[in-house]
Amino acid sequence: MINLFLKLTRRQKQAIAIAADLVFLPLMFVVAMAMRFDVVDAALLKQFAVVILAAPVVALPVFIRLGLYRAVIRFVDQKIVYVVIYGVTITVLTLLGLAVFLQISVVSRAVFGIFWISAMMYMLASRFLMRSYLLQLSHNHNAPRVAIYGAGPTGVQMATAFQSSHEYVPMFLIDDKKELQGTLISGIRVYSSADLSALVKKYQVQEIHLVMPSISKKVKKTILERLETLQVKVKVTPPIGDLLNGELSSKDVREIEIEDLLGRDSVVPNVALMSACITDKTVLVSGAGGSIGSELCRQILMQKPARLILLEMSEFALYTIEKELSGMKELHALETHIMPFLGSVLEAAKCQKILTTFAVQTVYHAAAYKHVPLVEQNPIEGIRNNVFGTLSIARAAMNAGVANFVLISTDKAVRPTNVMGSTKRLAELILQAFAEKKSATRFCMVRFGNVLGSSGSVVPLFRRQIMAGGPITLTHPDMTRYFMTIPEAAQLVLQAGAMAEGGDVFVLDMGEPVKIIDLAERMIRLSGLQLKSESTDSKAIDIQHVGLRPGEKLYEELLIGENVDGTEHPLIMRAQENKLTWPVLQLILDQLDDACQRFAFEEVRTLLLEAVKEYQPQCGIKDMVWSEEFKRNQQTINLALIQLHSQGERILH
Repeated sequence: MINLFLKLTRRQKQAIAIAADLVFLPLMFVVAMAMRFDVVDAALLKQFAVVILAAPVVALPVFIRLGLYRAVIRFVDQKIVYVVIYGVTITVLTLLGLAVFLQISVVSRAVFGIFWISAMMYMLASRFLMRSYLLQLSHNHNAPRVAIYGAGPTGVQMATAFQSSHEYVPMFLIDDKKELQGTLISGIRVYSSADLSALVKKYQVQEIHLVMPSISKKVKKTILERLETLQVKVKVTPPIGDLLNGELSSKDVREIEIEDLLGRDSVVPNVALMSACITDKTVLVSGAGGSIGSELCRQILMQKPARLILLEMSEFALYTIEKELSGMKELHALETHIMPFLGSVLEAAKCQKILTTFAVQTVYHAAAYKHVPLVEQNPIEGIRNNVFGTLSIARAAMNAGVANFVLISTDKAVRPTNVMGSTKRLAELILQAFAEKKSATRFCMVRFGNVLGSSGSVVPLFRRQIMAGGPITLTHPDMTRYFMTIPEAAQLVLQAGAMAEGGDVFVLDMGEPVKIIDLAERMIRLSGLQLKSESTDSKAIDIQHVGLRPGEKLYEELLIGENVDGTEHPLIMRAQENKLTWPVLQLILDQLDDACQRFAFEEVRTLLLEAVKEYQPQCGIKDMVWSEEFKRNQQTINLALIQLHSQGERILH
């Protein structure tokens, strides 16, 4: 019988609702008469017969017009109250007019007043009771039992969405506002956060959903710290700015991200600085398909450049970002000409041709090999791409008269212990030396730490390991890192570039460093699980220390020295770093290029140590990286690559 009712078509359900109103609306009028006159006899019924029979005849067309019967009962909310009040009021006034017109001898205003109230109560009670019944019938008994933290408009909307979707069973609401505590919202009681621990046990809550999208990240961090002790899985809704359509669904909840745990609120970007080097100009981004490069492209496009040139060596990455940017351009009705180019920054002639032909005014150089262990195992390729790639495109920019050149650097360039960091510091030295030449190009570099959501971020790795039941693999218990979101980093890069005077080393304020083991432990607890070291539960997650990877540091730094000045932006500092004059640097680069061509690994290491005074290869790791067997393997591979490249060049020419 229950399944049969659920399988009824929409029109059949509408017909049942109309039939019920056809019966109960006249009955409500009779009830009103009984309440007014104490007794309803045949004479009284005969006198009001026309009005009684007219009640559904008048009401049904009114409610059809107002769309009451089009509403899906399972999804009705408080909006139906206004429809019912309006419809019943029109019906009562029409019936009262009919009674006067028919000159009924006993026209009691009390009868119509009681009917007005009783009809509304029937219409509303019938809909909400049926809604509750249908929800109960279609209830998913396997759905997680959840608590909703936040009883504001968004929390109420989410509770309604949960009840309708059957993907979750909302047990109660939590709110810190005393005026809301103890109330019922959508049939769900609101409690204080002080009662949360007891309520979680009482109702066997499996998940807590933080539905407060407009709160600051600092407040969110504080709340998450309290929830962490409950050993219940925690999910959050996105920021209010992401809920563009104003309608929430159960799909809007997401897993905890590291930015939720950091408690760092972004500073509103300076519009003038954001647009200074971009608006109505021709801008080129190298490495446009990478994590930072692609976000730079998104931010740049919204500043309305005349042309946005994408330079990327990966065909798939270039296709992906070009397609996304084209969609953004159409959505926002932008007139920017997007130009994708496949190629490497090492192709000096090609870079020179692009920069000159399109009169590029600003270059954001994000192309680089950034994966520390891979560059440590492939030092020659790392040097070619990061050092000579920067030299190639920087020289081309200077020859083409590019006004602004911004290098995306890294905190690993500070006192580097690996090849990748030393190559990025050497790239910085090249730009500092070029800046001393007083050309038309203003060179600067922006140095920052780890960005969240990048290809090497630890958060997605930890989440996958937690979902798999562990263990979480951690390199070292004392490992710390700075973190920043990709959009915030890209915005700060654009603003820093606009403040350049020439040779500037800009350092971004990354906030407080985060201990990676603390991050891992918090992710475990907020997933509703326990640490192996604290529990004997078979589902507890273990953390295993696997040792530092080749070239990896325990602590990252942003400054080589202590000489740093503030700028007009609170999160951007200008560092005063040691430089090398171009004649000295050019000699080292020429020798380094020759050593790379000959695969003279010992010479390469010596020259890196000479150029980057702070470079300190890690003990043990450097011996492995520069071993004879390693050098022989690298030489064989690189010679094969050079032969293939030469064959390709002959075919092209």
